[in-house]
Amino acid sequence: MIRITFLGTAASRPTVGRNVSSIAIQRGGDQLLFDCGEGTQRQMMRFGTGFSLKWIFITHLHADHFLGVTGLLRTMALQGRTEPISLFGPTGSERILRDAVRLGVEREKFPVEIRGVKPGEGLRREGYRIQAFPVDHGTNAVGWSLVEDERLGRFDVELAGRLGIPEGPLFGLLHRGEDVEIDGHIVRAKDLVGKPRSGRRVVYTGDTRPSKMTVEHARGADLLIHEATFGDEEQDRARETFHSTAAEAARVAEECGVRSLILTHLSARYSDDPGILDAQARAIFRRIRIAHDGLSLEVDYDDDPPSEPDS
Repeated sequence: MIRITFLGTAASRPTVGRNVSSIAIQRGGDQLLFDCGEGTQRQMMRFGTGFSLKWIFITHLHADHFLGVTGLLRTMALQGRTEPISLFGPTGSERILRDAVRLGVEREKFPVEIRGVKPGEGLRREGYRIQAFPVDHGTNAVGWSLVEDERLGRFDVELAGRLGIPEGPLFGLLHRGEDVEIDGHIVRAKDLVGKPRSGRRVVYTGDTRPSKMTVEHARGADLLIHEATFGDEEQDRARETFHSTAAEAARVAEECGVRSLILTHLSARYSDDPGILDAQARAIFRRIRIAHDGLSLEVDYDDDPPSEPDS
C-alpha cells in the first residue's frame, strides 16, 4: 500500500484553512515525511498519521518547508520516543538542519541523523527507494521520488491447475522463476509467469519552476505532486520567485505522461477558492486534483483499472 496524506498545502505562510508544506506517505509498514513546515506535528495529530516515522525528507531550507522539524522532534521526545530518526536534505543543508534539531533542547532524547544528499542519492529500503532529483528554485533544492522495484509477472493459476501442479510451495517457486518437476516432467516457470511489471512511482517536486529535470524524472510516473503557487495572472511573479503556475505544472504532467497530477503549495490568494487554478490546469491536463489539508488517497498499480481524480 502507498497512502499519501497532505498535512500542509499552503505556500509561504499558513492560512485559516491550510498549513504550510508537509506530506506524509505510508508505504507498507514504513512512515515517511516530506517537508515539515511549522505546525506539522499538530497536523499529524489532526489527520491521524501517527508519529512512528523514521525518515524526514526536506526539499530545501526555506522556512515554510523545514521549521516544523524543531516542534515535531520536541513533541516526539515528550511522548517518550527513543527510536532514532533520520533527516535528509540537499547537500549543504546539514548545519542548519542540525541547528533546528538542537534549538531549545538541552539534550536530545533520541538519536537524530542528518544526511545531506546529492541528486541521485537517498534511502534504499526493501522493495523501494527514495531518491533526490534536481529542481529549479533559485536555491539549493531537490525534489524527491518514491520508486518501487519491479514486481513479478502475473502467475497463470488456471494453466498451473491444468498442468497438475498442486497449490502451495510449488506455486511460489514457479512465480519466482524456478522450474519444478512434477511426476518426472519439468514445468518451466517462463510458461506460467508473464513479464515483470513495473512498481509504483510517486514524484514530489517541492518548490520549482517547470523543469526538464522534473519531466525526465517523472516520465510515466503514477503520481506527480507539483507545486502550483500561482495562476496565469501571476505568471511574472511565478518566474521572479522561481515558482510555477497551475497551468505550467499541468504542462509538465502532460509532457511526462504521468497517470495523475496533484497540485499543492497554493498562494494564500487561492486558499479559499482554488477553482481558477483547477480550471487553468484542467484545460491542459484532465487527470488533476487540487490538494487540501487532510486529503488522503492511495496510489494503485498501473495495471489496475485507472480512475480519474475528483476535483
